[in-house]
Amino acid sequence: MKLARPDVFHPRIVLAADPARPAGPPDDAGLVAALRARGLHARWLAWTDPATAGADLVILRAVGDHRSHQAEFADRIAALPQMLNPPPVLTWNGDKRYLLDLSDAGVPTVETTVFAPGQVVRVGDDVDGVVVAPAVGAGARRFDRADAAREHAHRLQASGQTVVIQPAQTRQRIALVFLGGAPSHALAAAAPVDADFGVWDVGQAALAAAAAQAGVGSDEILLARAVVADGAEGAGPQLLRLQLIDPVLGWTALGADARARHQRQFALAVESALQRRGLGPLSHRRP
Repeated sequence: MKLARPDVFHPRIVLAADPARPAGPPDDAGLVAALRARGLHARWLAWTDPATAGADLVILRAVGDHRSHQAEFADRIAALPQMLNPPPVLTWNGDKRYLLDLSDAGVPTVETTVFAPGQVVRVGDDVDGVVVAPAVGAGARRFDRADAAREHAHRLQASGQTVVIQPAQTRQRIALVFLGGAPSHALAAAAPVDADFGVWDVGQAALAAAAAQAGVGSDEILLARAVVADGAEGAGPQLLRLQLIDPVLGWTALGADARARHQRQFALAVESALQRRGLGPLSHRRP
């Protein structure tokens, strides 16, 4: 473990949590210790806590249902340029229509259709299950009948929400975790797996396209989780979603050695982000 030196600048790092659980989610319990092992000082605060404004770096880890206080969330993002992931990334990823951007950029993506309020919702009667979700916020629901899916979509539209519809998936879903733009680990059914190169390629392409959309480098996206449907049923791997706001990283699914190794990768990525901002330990010496 690196020991803190009084003559060296120590950036103040905040891990920003859901206001309902300001000490952070249980899955992230080891992050403060991982940062401390690199000589970095960090503490947990709710993202709504005004004290986050005094931090040198804010790492957003859990926001809860930010749609219920969407305006406050947007204002807080705008007021914290030192936040990771960067504010433009969070804003872009907060609307599920980002999937259309990724598809347009050539990322293999599960078929996604979008219906704004007032548009006719088209779901074929021959579909074998669909997932209907608001474009902003949580609340995705699966329907096996087209008429029930259309009725739910109409209710969302009537409340002023844009609707996103995808076919329900029977293929295996693999969650790919990226730290600082680099592959870290993969999970399926909450257990670690060795994802093949084709699956990782889809996740990497999605991350690169997301960075381009937000106008940042891929290494500026500290935390990402790409959920990919595998290549069964005659189709290649396809992206289901890319989570960049508060992705679940699945630390507790890993064995102790793997967890320590990947959390060290997280801490090193934070260290690199601080260096790029001129906030590394040697960038400001105290007298």
